[in-house]
Amino acid sequence: MASKSILNKKSLDFLEKYLNNASPTGYEWEGQKIWMDYLKPYVDEFITDTYGSAVAVINPEAKYKVVIEGHADEISWYVNYISDNGLLYVVRNGGSDHQIAPSKIVNIHTKNGIVKGVFGWPAIHTRNKSKEEAPKPDNICIDIGAKDKEEVEKMGVHVGCVITYPDEFHILNKDKFVCRALDNRMGGFMIAEVARLLKENKQELDFGLYITNSVQEEIGLRGAEMITQTIKPNVAIVTDVTHDTTTPMIDQKTQGYAEIGKGPVVAYAPAVQQKLRDLITETAEEKNIPFQRAALSRATGTDTDAFAYSNGGVASALISLPLRYMHTTVEMVHRDDVENVIKLIYESLLKIENGETFSYFK
Repeated sequence: MASKSILNKKSLDFLEKYLNNASPTGYEWEGQKIWMDYLKPYVDEFITDTYGSAVAVINPEAKYKVVIEGHADEISWYVNYISDNGLLYVVRNGGSDHQIAPSKIVNIHTKNGIVKGVFGWPAIHTRNKSKEEAPKPDNICIDIGAKDKEEVEKMGVHVGCVITYPDEFHILNKDKFVCRALDNRMGGFMIAEVARLLKENKQELDFGLYITNSVQEEIGLRGAEMITQTIKPNVAIVTDVTHDTTTPMIDQKTQGYAEIGKGPVVAYAPAVQQKLRDLITETAEEKNIPFQRAALSRATGTDTDAFAYSNGGVASALISLPLRYMHTTVEMVHRDDVENVIKLIYESLLKIENGETFSYFK
């Protein structure tokens, strides 16, 4: 491949704006507006649904429909309990990691705007060194500077308020993108870039392309489950993140091997339709796009499962972006992998033929 970057200033500005906006599970619509606004020049129309999934459509009249998909939501917390002395206890909204919470600043979303808080933690001097307690969901709490429960309520904070981290996008060593919520705002970004490149390169598809940004993946693939019934696609290529397993404390014998900078990760799993996956890997080989492989037992744990097992079976595949430190506020991906996922989806779309069934029996 030519070494010229396919990402330009406009796309990187969009990525930064899109990442820095909070989009917790169940509250994705502001992020979806940013995403749709960026995609407007490149598509024919939009579909949105009751729970906030957004779909940008090219060739809406076509009978044969191909989905490329990422998910829009990020993990967060809910206020679960307010103590008499004004501290907030939390429950997860998605797979939030209790171990990283202590000493993090948080944004509590109220109807009057953001209220700042901190996850406090007992000072090292006060802890029993012989049996130190680890952070757990039931012992982490947020201090918003209120003296009691009444003051918390006066500040507009109540049970059910959603809580996010304010960490913003930055770049390490020129080519590592770092932020919270790269899982899976990167997916939404990459599929948007595919749409941009199709338009800029004047590529005409002879099928309908449904660029789909699903909500509520982090709590059980729920947005994809809903939107696949609306679209009723023939094919779905899903992109999400997967673990870089080269950092400390990860067992490669159980987690497999993947590394940032080595290319997209193509999944092998029962939900992945093998002829569609073969089209993707053959495209990668033909176009010299580096890729890695991953074996996933039973379920992929991504929206691939929701698409594959819907509508009587939809030929589905998963192309993952390797990522370090998943579900922390310092998730990290390699710019080269981002570009290669975009290229691999783009080139694979150009190989899909209108009406292709991917049947094993012909």
